[in-house]
Amino acid sequence: MDFFSILSLLGGLAMFLYGMRLMGDALKESSSGALKVAMEHVTNNPVKAFLLGLVITAII
Repeated sequence: MDFFSILSLLGGLAMFLYGMRLMGDALKESSSGALKVAMEHVTNNPVKAFLLGLVITAII
């Protein structure tokens, strides 16, 4: 792999992660009160949030 391929891969990954963060923040803001509290409780720890993401992705 040359330098530009690696740079493109890292740039794409950064854009993907940024988009996921924006989507998560927008979902938290637009959700109802009960769902908002539940999501904040589940995602307050980065490890718990990561594991929840793995489980949801596996289910989908």
